[in-house]
Amino acid sequence: QVQLVESGGGLVQPGGSLRLSCAVSGSIFSINAMGWYRQAPGKERELVARILSGGNTNYADSVKGRFTISRDNAKNTRYLQMNSLKPEDTAVYYCDADLRVAGGRTAHYWGRGTQVTVSA
Repeated sequence: QVQLVESGGGLVQPGGSLRLSCAVSGSIFSINAMGWYRQAPGKERELVARILSGGNTNYADSVKGRFTISRDNAKNTRYLQMNSLKPEDTAVYYCDADLRVAGGRTAHYWGRGTQVTVSA
């Protein structure tokens, strides 16, 4: 069974840093794309950053220059380095992935989410 396992959330002061990790658990053929979304209370889920299989990345305007998405293909893991965190970055962060799985089909997965709270 394929799952996305997230880690790294927590409480941090404004200006601080956190690194989120998302690892693919289970048997897959390949990762087409993986990324991070976030959802703050009372708001819709929004894209934070995504990285494609070729290495191209895209970021929300609100995090450009502060957040960096990276990957370790050997570990089927993606990371989100978050620097200069602001209170408005507070949200539940969800990992997502488009994966090629058994039978050659492509399937989309969500992680369970990890809370990031930026507060003094």
